[in-house]
Amino acid sequence: MQGDGEVLFLGGVGEVAVTLGHDGLSFLPLHPELGSSCLSSIGLLPKLENKIKFSDVYAVELLDEGPVCGPWNTRIVAQGKKNSEMHRFAVHVITRSRKHPSQLVPCEYLFGHKDPETCKSWVEHLSACINNEQDRPKNLMVFVHPLCGKGRGCKNWEMVAPLFDRAKVNTKVIITERAGHAYDTLASISDKELKKFDGVVAVGGDGLFNEILNGLLNSRNKISYPPTPEGFGYFGSTEKCQGYRNDGLNNSTATSDAVNVMLRVGSNKSDDHEPLLSTGKSVVGLDISSLNPNTESSTGDQVPPVFFPNDWFRLGIIPSGSTDAIVLSTTGERDAVTSALLIIFGRRIALDIAQVVRWKSSPSAEVLPTVRYAASFAGYGFYGEVIRESENYRWMGPARYDFSGTMVFLKHRSYDAKVAFLENENSHSFAASAENVADEVQPLQSRRKRSRKTICQANCSVCKETSTPGQNSEDEIPNSSQTIHNNPKWIWSEGRFLSVGAAVISCRNERAPDGLVAEAHLSDGFLHLLLIRDCPLPLYLWHLTQFTKKGSDPLTFKFVEHHKGLRSVCPSLPGPCQPLRVRARGVAMPHKL
Repeated sequence: MQGDGEVLFLGGVGEVAVTLGHDGLSFLPLHPELGSSCLSSIGLLPKLENKIKFSDVYAVELLDEGPVCGPWNTRIVAQGKKNSEMHRFAVHVITRSRKHPSQLVPCEYLFGHKDPETCKSWVEHLSACINNEQDRPKNLMVFVHPLCGKGRGCKNWEMVAPLFDRAKVNTKVIITERAGHAYDTLASISDKELKKFDGVVAVGGDGLFNEILNGLLNSRNKISYPPTPEGFGYFGSTEKCQGYRNDGLNNSTATSDAVNVMLRVGSNKSDDHEPLLSTGKSVVGLDISSLNPNTESSTGDQVPPVFFPNDWFRLGIIPSGSTDAIVLSTTGERDAVTSALLIIFGRRIALDIAQVVRWKSSPSAEVLPTVRYAASFAGYGFYGEVIRESENYRWMGPARYDFSGTMVFLKHRSYDAKVAFLENENSHSFAASAENVADEVQPLQSRRKRSRKTICQANCSVCKETSTPGQNSEDEIPNSSQTIHNNPKWIWSEGRFLSVGAAVISCRNERAPDGLVAEAHLSDGFLHLLLIRDCPLPLYLWHLTQFTKKGSDPLTFKFVEHHKGLRSVCPSLPGPCQPLRVRARGVAMPHKL
């Protein structure tokens, strides 16, 4: 022992006095004359302090006897050798990348001692301190999509799997074999089996994440359907529609576990086949015991049912898809190692989830609607056509979106639609009208000015206020959505549209560096409705190219409507009415593990 600490040999530094504190491990070199450059050379890291915080340690590993390198900038060596054979243990930590601050880099401190029991004692003490860190998962179910993106799903998992093993996180790995594999697995798993896991990890893109989300929520998220706006027409009984509309308004805030809502076709299917629309099971409105044959009977050892959202179960993504919009909009880094480390550390961030309710004919209790959930974006019209068309060219990889987008763009199809959205005093609209589009003769006069937007970015003040972990009770719902039952106001927009889209998050990706809606924030309880009215093809091209430019504002065109609201309804006017009812509330669904 030396002073208040025990003397250990630190690789690259030499002898140090190590002290164990309540929040970390501190060490002091015993030979300051060796210089300060030693510390900065450990693992090629930036300048390090003489302290290791437990919150930055993801694993402690006892190693076999072997060499421990001495200081690299001096001839003074421990025990007369530059590389001393001794018993060793490694402390694995993370640091920030120099070039990319959002990227996490794993590194290690290598300690040595002549006594093996001393190393073993340090490993036991450090492991106990790490285990006291809250929220770190112990058991995870992992779904790996082998064909997502450029086909790197399995390779990315093989790259990060050693990190989970080193951190002693047990993983049950399932390689998806077909469309809907993850959905069917989670929809049919028993509550007893599900409770063995701390969360589910998707090694894939936004599509696999959405498939997992639907598999969990469709049978376990017990909430009322969105309300029907005044004057909204259905084929069927008017009395039933009116009664259901009233029930929806009265019950819209009755449950504290309601989640947010969105539209049907969009980036939720960007990296997978279409599992959610092709599955033969309809789990909406069914009791979980009737769907799952493995569910424990009420007469046996009854297990409390699992409902979402909750405090303990979380979802994670290791990006391997074509766009990875959810990861880029939350972590800011499209890096598999960074996401894996965030999952291991149990870092979490809250996300609003969108719920889409599609009635077959009318909101009648006899015919259950189709319900889907999404965490990023969904669209009807242009975006929906691009996603649907791209499924025929999956062999092209991510390039299929450029090809399909070009083909759909050249068709220049528009759709008659009537959209209703629910606003309140905390929401805003930036609207266009058919008359404005008709008056656009000069393209240079087709842009509008609006107040400066608050872009969602790292350390965003808006997200910090709304993304507090554990938002499960009604009292914890952000203020933006608590007023939904106080002063609801339905606003209508009718006409011919090229696209109707809804964004829950900014949806950043490599093709849209600021995202589709740059000011969309995480877990703020709002849905961003984007309505693109029919316009000349060159103007629409100009609008689309603005998404590719960082700092531009593609929503200032006169033919673009941007509404920041809580709920929306979008039926197609011609033919049988098949409405899509959309709502958004500020109840958080934890995303990152």
